[in-house]
Amino acid sequence: MTPPASTPAVPEEHAVPEERAAVTAPGRGRDQSRFIARAAAATAVLTVLGALMGLVRDQAVAHLYGAGAATDAFLVSWTVPEVAATLLIEDAMALVLIPAFSLALSRRAARDAARGAGAAPGESPPEEGGRDPVRALLAHTLPRLLAGLACASGLLMLGAPRLVHLLAPGLADPRLAVECTRLTAVTVFTFGVAGFLSAGLRAHRRFVPPAGIYLAYNIGITVTVLVFHELWGVRAAAAGVAAGGCLMVLVQLPFFLRRLPRVTRQDRRSPRRTTGARRVQRRAVLAGGGVLLPIAVFTLSRQSQVLVERYLASSLPAGAISHLNYAQKVAQIPMVLSLMICTVTFPLVARAYADGEAGQVRRRVERDLAAAALVVLLGAAYVFACAPQIIELLFQRGAFTSQDAAVTASVMRVYALGLLGHSLVGALIRPYFSTGRPTWYPVTAMAAGLVLTVWGGVLLSDHWGTHGIAAANAAGITLTAALLLAGTARPSRRHAAAAVDLRRVVPGLIRLAAAAAAAAALGAAVVPRCGEALPAAAVGAVLVPLAFLAAGYAAGAPEVRQLLSVVERRLRHDR
Repeated sequence: MTPPASTPAVPEEHAVPEERAAVTAPGRGRDQSRFIARAAAATAVLTVLGALMGLVRDQAVAHLYGAGAATDAFLVSWTVPEVAATLLIEDAMALVLIPAFSLALSRRAARDAARGAGAAPGESPPEEGGRDPVRALLAHTLPRLLAGLACASGLLMLGAPRLVHLLAPGLADPRLAVECTRLTAVTVFTFGVAGFLSAGLRAHRRFVPPAGIYLAYNIGITVTVLVFHELWGVRAAAAGVAAGGCLMVLVQLPFFLRRLPRVTRQDRRSPRRTTGARRVQRRAVLAGGGVLLPIAVFTLSRQSQVLVERYLASSLPAGAISHLNYAQKVAQIPMVLSLMICTVTFPLVARAYADGEAGQVRRRVERDLAAAALVVLLGAAYVFACAPQIIELLFQRGAFTSQDAAVTASVMRVYALGLLGHSLVGALIRPYFSTGRPTWYPVTAMAAGLVLTVWGGVLLSDHWGTHGIAAANAAGITLTAALLLAGTARPSRRHAAAAVDLRRVVPGLIRLAAAAAAAAALGAAVVPRCGEALPAAAVGAVLVPLAFLAAGYAAGAPEVRQLLSVVERRLRHDR
């Protein structure tokens, strides 16, 4: 579906509450930047709290169960919610439904503006007498989605033995993994509902409730583990995953119900679906199979990197899956933080594309790439420099030994090499899938990266074990990011929403990567000489960012210089 050539502007006095917020809050220029900054800050705070609660969760699991056969069984079952989270919350659901909701809101704004201002002589107002586009979208998608999610959860429970065998054939005793998998299969339903609510709220530019879902999720897991671990063993962690999924829905549901469009008299008089309503429905998750299929395949292919890791690690000594899991969970925190701005701006990108503003889409995508790279590379430098201290502080207690900590830290350093690739893939995929047209180029790029991950993992795991598996992951995702970035140079052929200027973007990425490498090398040389883990990690938290900013400034990275100029202006203003 091509975007409308133009959409009438919405006068504030005629806008419905969501649209009035869109007109007055984000606006243009400086107002929009302030809106993005506030929304990104609120999202980042809740995301950080959720990540910290996730670390508490991992600490509790590591302390109570260690890194052995029991935790390996649980982590195999955790593959189900990990795939469900990626498919139903973070990527596929958002990539389909946020543009669909954005188009519905755009159509509603045009309809309400025409109703308020009156149509031109001889013309009928768009959507006159038709159903509210947002309500039509909900009626068309939500019942089918709930039925499909319920069936999928039931099938996973029934097929748990076969699934465990496929995921980790090397497990000595798969029965525990099967029991845990049947508990975590509930998340397919709860995560799907949570993803639907999250997409709707973000399209309405309500970012706080969706940002709080992982905080609620991790609280549910942690409390369940602490209360029931003596009674249920590691099964308590799987039950906590199921409970956390329910909390994801509950923290969003009141806010979503508050945003539901009210049924008007015109809706009651004219229940038939108009042309605009049918267009909105074709953008829905289950109606637009041509759009949904490549998104789902891409998301599953991306998540398959984790499946490959656990499949290969299941044949290594007990604890290998746990070492990979803990290393990856901590290493990915900078990547998650780097995508906060993209999470906030994606509804703006989708709405701008629906309104036919391609220039605004391109500028927004280029700024998002620069901001994401700045954050993730700074975080990657710190993770690489202070990996032993971070893992010791977080996990080295109880059943998690110093040897487990040393292996996990060394694996985490390898994962850090692929963080830029992970962040760029998360940022780049949005303009590809915000057009409403089916495109298979991202799937091709992800398939190439997955082939490299599989081939590298098989080849390197025999010699380097978990380190080889992590290296293959970093190489595969970096290849995917490079292919996606190259594809944005020709959006007409690649179906991307924006033509990114690679001559401006790529040199900036190279400068930032060089600054991160210099900061990581300096930190890795200085931090081990600072004694105990806590003071050493604190020294690294100061040294690495300063070194990164200095190296970036010296290399001429425009993002660093812009950041420093903003800080300087703030300091002058405070004085």
